Amino acid sequence: MKVLSWNIQWGRGADGEVNLARTISAIRMLGDFDVLCLQEVAVGFAGLQGPAPQDQVAVLAAAFPGYSAHFAAGVDVPDEVGGRNLFGNLTLSRLPVGQVLRHSLPRPLDAGVPSMQRVCLELVISGPAGPVRVLNTHLEYYSELQRTAQIDALRGLQAGVREVVESAEAGDDREDDSPFRSWPRPLSAIVCGDFNCEPGSQAYYHMTLAGEAGPEWADAWPACYGEIPHLSTVGLNGAEWPDRPYCCDFFFVSVDLVDKVDAVAVNQATAASDHQPVMLTVF
Repeated sequence: MKVLSWNIQWGRGADGEVNLARTISAIRMLGDFDVLCLQEVAVGFAGLQGPAPQDQVAVLAAAFPGYSAHFAAGVDVPDEVGGRNLFGNLTLSRLPVGQVLRHSLPRPLDAGVPSMQRVCLELVISGPAGPVRVLNTHLEYYSELQRTAQIDALRGLQAGVREVVESAEAGDDREDDSPFRSWPRPLSAIVCGDFNCEPGSQAYYHMTLAGEAGPEWADAWPACYGEIPHLSTVGLNGAEWPDRPYCCDFFFVSVDLVDKVDAVAVNQATAASDHQPVMLTVF
């Protein structure tokens, strides 16, 4: 299974111009993927897109026929013309999708620090080797307090699934067409996106920290490349932010998938965003 994760910055390239068609072309040129996990997708928000803002969810869904589209808005506020401004994560899958969950991530008060509501979009996907959960997220940039709380939440999501899977009372067997039907939610999982922290940082260490039952998540990069440093995913191609290159976009996998990671790659050539796309292959 091949997964692409990319913070597309609502189609704003390293040159500062918003051009979603360029973003779509760049995705197509990157290769053939089963799942596309995109962050910073906007619906409305003229302040970002310009005077004729698009429904980027609809545009991206139409650009990839054969993929089902699933969106989670972290920010959902009124616009100035009677509609809604939405900003969040979009996952496109050409593999069958079971249940979809949208997790609002914690946003504890951090006085005087700008922030926005963040979200994690979870899909249960029928992969070639069996069902796997694919989580698409984007953590807070400005507030370390909030980012740490959000990492705690991602760890908690995985720990909660593990507890249910290991429990003898994981759910009933009803298969009726009702909201109470129990749907599979496997322990095998991939979480990707813009984590707004660097390898070796406190937040990164916390994400991979072992708990009482062992680590919940493992970074897919060292699973492939050992001690070789992560390739930079920001600070390239002349983007005005940041002022130096480093990595903040990751794939983490559940510990049962570590040995199934076949490849992780970063495309550092495209200038269609201020972030670079990251690609994962698992078998």
